Amino acid sequence: MLSQEDFRPVTLEDRAFFEQHYARYPQSHSDNTFTNMVCWNQIAQYRYAYVNGNVILASTIFGETSFRPPIGPRDPALMKDLIRFAGVYGGATPIVLIDPATAEWIRELDPSLVLVPDRNHFEYVYRAADLTELPGKNYLKIRSQINKFRKNCAHTVEPITADNRAEVMEFLVKWCEWKGCENDLVLAHEKEAVFYAIEHFNELSLRGLMIRVEGQVAAISLFERLNSDTALVHFEKGLPDCEGIYKAINQETAAVLVREVEYINRESDLGVAGLREAKLRYHPDHMIEVWSLRR
Repeated sequence: MLSQEDFRPVTLEDRAFFEQHYARYPQSHSDNTFTNMVCWNQIAQYRYAYVNGNVILASTIFGETSFRPPIGPRDPALMKDLIRFAGVYGGATPIVLIDPATAEWIRELDPSLVLVPDRNHFEYVYRAADLTELPGKNYLKIRSQINKFRKNCAHTVEPITADNRAEVMEFLVKWCEWKGCENDLVLAHEKEAVFYAIEHFNELSLRGLMIRVEGQVAAISLFERLNSDTALVHFEKGLPDCEGIYKAINQETAAVLVREVEYINRESDLGVAGLREAKLRYHPDHMIEVWSLRR
């Protein structure tokens, strides 16, 4: 039976283990990725257990713990044990990020359980070609804003490397000052997450792009391969001085990734109305749907 002692903190030293496990069981949701866990560890306190060839993830945010379904070969006894264990140690939503197939399996194991779609954590997946080419009427306004950016802001695009990471850190300080991170708990944690990503850029095998405007870093993106046909954009930041710069870094990133993958996952909107509107404006090809177990 699962116990608290089965779980250990996720640390940078666990990278090889997760790489090997996810090579066998590829992930589609960003929250389960190793990069996401170590970057957001300061707020989410990720832990994991390895039982019967399965990884079980847990996170504790603002004192409330939730678990993920086992990642590995289907094991009905382990799933039932996790449901029991999460009922004791989990919060209002003991198990989260349940993919639709697993949700159906859980209902078969126990029809009395209450599973609900978690729209705020659905992830937006786009065709890389669409984000690169911005074809047709659907993208007319976005193309116009990018053209205005190119016309008004003298800029260059380059990869993030060891040689320019210090400049990226300086940019992030400016970005945080503009956003007022010190007055917003979520933004303060996001600052820590993106700083961690840059500080451990090589260890995490991340890749990134920057846009310079008049020689100064004005926008960045950080991304990695998620699975065989999808890349994942973890962070995308820009300063407000040049209108359209977010759309420009989005397109530049897609132009790099379209040569490697068919899709780009740009994560969820967390229920933020403005963010949801912005993500829908790019017309996702499909969503990574997830369900939650409610008490």
